[in-house]
Amino acid sequence: MLVRILSKVISKIKGEEFILDEKLPIKYLLGLLWVQFVSLIWGMLRLHTLHPVYINPSSTIRCASMIKHGKNLRIGRKCYIDALSRNGLVCGNNVSIGYSTHIELTGSLKKLGKGMIIGNNVGLGTHGHYGSGMGLLTIGNDTIFGNYVSVHPESHNYRDMTTPIRAQGVSGKGVTIGKNCWIGAKVTILDGTILEDGCIVAAGAVVKGIFPANSIIGGVPAKILKMRN
Repeated sequence: MLVRILSKVISKIKGEEFILDEKLPIKYLLGLLWVQFVSLIWGMLRLHTLHPVYINPSSTIRCASMIKHGKNLRIGRKCYIDALSRNGLVCGNNVSIGYSTHIELTGSLKKLGKGMIIGNNVGLGTHGHYGSGMGLLTIGNDTIFGNYVSVHPESHNYRDMTTPIRAQGVSGKGVTIGKNCWIGAKVTILDGTILEDGCIVAAGAVVKGIFPANSIIGGVPAKILKMRN
């Protein structure tokens, strides 16, 4: 009975059908409810909002005033989020940020990064790294990420042979990831990349370049393996 009630409640909150497995242990569900309740209270206090926001108390949030969000933002355990940037961190509805994810939108105080925009119904897997870049990072609706993904919307300048690379600064074209994409585990996405809608990136790929909609890509460096249609 509890599983069915929770399924209805979650479906109403998310705005789409969500059915829990009937074999979930009641003790597990009660523990999950408690964690979510504590995360809800902490999230609303931390972001100074009356809207539902779930932030696990073990996570670190910096520059919280620059986080804009829709409903049901969820930030898991031991995340580090520093939203300092020109545009901040903008999240749509039903965004989930997995355990131990690192989001840092400015790598140097000499010049602020452009920020990060996340669409609706986006799930970031665990142990990801996003940002620390000059360029804007944009993620479209309904895109999902595996674990240990890293996205780097900037690149170090290096062409001046008389100056150490560390002293030449950085540049950033930004990274754009379209709607309904699937980014596999341990993928690295580099500055200047554009993944159009519906792309799938195989686990472990190193991605740089522009890829058309519905591409399935993989490899180091990544290339188109085939098309979905």
